[in-house]
Amino acid sequence: MITHIVLFKLSDPTPEAVTQVRDKLLSMRGKVEQLRHLEAGCDVIRSERSYDVALITRFDSLDDLQAYQIHPYHAGEVVPLMKLLCSSIVAVDYEG
Repeated sequence: MITHIVLFKLSDPTPEAVTQVRDKLLSMRGKVEQLRHLEAGCDVIRSERSYDVALITRFDSLDDLQAYQIHPYHAGEVVPLMKLLCSSIVAVDYEG
């Protein structure tokens, strides 16, 4: 199992923008067949070091993670919005 965690810092983290990002991430449910687990949430601490939205996904294999990266819905719908609204995006992928 591969876990893929992504943190998003929005350029303008209004409540509406944060909700829009979270909802777009959650909209992948049922559209990206490689996803075995999908959750997204908004930061509640709002400290200086906090990111605004977190995404946690799980895949059966590295091949499935790579297929997800180029999946038409992820690459064509989700990624462009994240790039438009975010000033920073960081990720970690691990096996386990």
